[in-house]
Amino acid sequence: MRKPTSSQKTFTKISLLTATFFCLVCSFVLTASAQKPKDQEPAEYKIPPEAAAKQNPVKPTPESHAHAKKLYGYDCAMCHGKDGDGKGDMASDFKSVTDFTKPDALKNRTDGELFYIIRNGKGQDMPPEGDRAKDEEIWQLVNYIRSFAKK
Repeated sequence: MRKPTSSQKTFTKISLLTATFFCLVCSFVLTASAQKPKDQEPAEYKIPPEAAAKQNPVKPTPESHAHAKKLYGYDCAMCHGKDGDGKGDMASDFKSVTDFTKPDALKNRTDGELFYIIRNGKGQDMPPEGDRAKDEEIWQLVNYIRSFAKK
């Protein structure tokens, strides 16, 4: 049997170091992923008090209602349902979708809170309206959403 050359010894050492490094990285990744809780509950959703205290400056009119109905159809109905019943096409993808037809669903929410939620979204499930809508349009949506419980 021949003696290994110095280049073969170096190659063997590098291979051993690489394999060891790879094993350490894999161990670290597995340990880290095992410690991450599955289905972790999101942090409590808090609306700033100043946002909750805002008053709705838009009075419901047939025109504002019609405009809000159109916006709702584009952005909200897919989850909250065409009639606000929480049974939209995508509702089954989420843990819970608010049923606006139930009078109790929004009784503890101020108009300012609803405005804030629509503008900023809520957690991972409800995307924000963001800058796509003007403030007046969001206030119209608040009025429209409240109208579902009155039917």
